[in-house]
Amino acid sequence: MRVAFELPAAQGERLRAEAERLGLSPDDLARAALVDLLATPDAELQAAIARVIAKNRELYRRLA
Repeated sequence: MRVAFELPAAQGERLRAEAERLGLSPDDLARAALVDLLATPDAELQAAIARVIAKNRELYRRLA
């Protein structure tokens, strides 16, 4: 999928500066940031995971 969008000048400059600092192109940095955002579970999923871990903590301790 190809995505194109406009950034305000200040954000574009920050993206360029950060990409340069990291030795990346601005496109590569923006792509990595988006991939990271989409790979991060949402808050509801995180809360459900925390409940399951807390509920089964003793079982996990015994199995370890």
